[in-house]
Amino acid sequence: MSLYVKKFGGTSVGTIERIEHVADLVKASRDQGDDVVVVVSAMSGETNRLIDLAKQVMPKPTPRELDVLMSTGEQVTIALLAMALEKRGCPARSYTGGQVAVQTDETHNKARIKNVGRERIDSDLAAGRVVVVAGFQGVDAAGNITTLGRGGSDTSAVALAAALKADECQIFTDVDGIYTTDPRIEPRARRLDRITFEEMLELASLGAKVLQIRSVEFAGKYNVPLRVLSSFQENAGTLITYEEPEMEDAVISGIAFNRDEAQIRVAGAPDQPGIARRIIGAVSDANIEVDMILQNVASDGGTANFTFTVHRNDYQQALELVRGITEEIGAERVDGDESIVKISLVGVGMRSHAGIATRMFEALGNEGINIHMISTSEIKISVVVDEKYLELGVRALHAAFGLDAPPKAVGELN
Repeated sequence: MSLYVKKFGGTSVGTIERIEHVADLVKASRDQGDDVVVVVSAMSGETNRLIDLAKQVMPKPTPRELDVLMSTGEQVTIALLAMALEKRGCPARSYTGGQVAVQTDETHNKARIKNVGRERIDSDLAAGRVVVVAGFQGVDAAGNITTLGRGGSDTSAVALAAALKADECQIFTDVDGIYTTDPRIEPRARRLDRITFEEMLELASLGAKVLQIRSVEFAGKYNVPLRVLSSFQENAGTLITYEEPEMEDAVISGIAFNRDEAQIRVAGAPDQPGIARRIIGAVSDANIEVDMILQNVASDGGTANFTFTVHRNDYQQALELVRGITEEIGAERVDGDESIVKISLVGVGMRSHAGIATRMFEALGNEGINIHMISTSEIKISVVVDEKYLELGVRALHAAFGLDAPPKAVGELN
């Protein structure tokens, strides 16, 4: 007998018909002899509706009371799903996060899980019941309801899987797995059978929306096998797990991109110690995240040029801050560009294969795509290019690294 934690997001439980479909999926697993714990989100759009109601009463709702309100969305879903299971002759019991003792810190609206109790769940599983738990929520030490913030239901599911030592945590969503890139950009994108936690963290941080970073970090930390599947079509999805020797055979696992980039350039700054801190520090002190940074010394040897990227939403504020600093330090000029994007190659195979960057630059160069900035890590190479070249660049790299072809068997690799 295996134990599975199955999480269903808002689109998967967005209507009564879809809740009935989820009940069928859960019952089918239970009929195979598996123990099942289900974690559900609020019905699609419900959390936003509740937040809108709160803001109609109070423009800046009290965080504690907002958590009390938002947590009711999942309470509706768990009860409906438990009813649907009972109707099918499948014994079920629903619980809020607090009732199964998902203990968090005291930070309202973005709490972090500290501990998960398993006594109630173990008792119900032993009695042959399916346990249905509200995701996205818990309680603090004082018994106050808390919510976990963006991606909270995924994190709830992984935390429960870790506490219960589940065989697998399955995230059901509206896509059928992790793809080599966004199929809307490259129709030949291929669904991956497996990917490492490291690669998934990179892809999530670079703009892939399938999973939130927190849940992947949690799964990696506690060694919880994580699988992404579709609740609307049947297949094996993508397993996220630790690196295995054969996984390095695939040099590149995926291509991610981020449209929400902007860059700021400072030209002719004094080439002196502490200048970079003055420029970047002013932006960071305003709680604006700086991504890629490039510095080079001008030909005169006495000045330096700085280029860095920020989120596009922060561009105007960061530009004004930097303009003030450049006047103080005597830089020649500052300008920026909101029409850029970041494209990234991700793959653990980079560790054992040379020439990846060369092949990337060649593929982009062959399409006439100029690279503005480059950043590398052990399993990632990112470039900044003009926004108009996003789709062309992604497709060129997808073809250059053979991502639209089936993986080669061991022994067929170059």
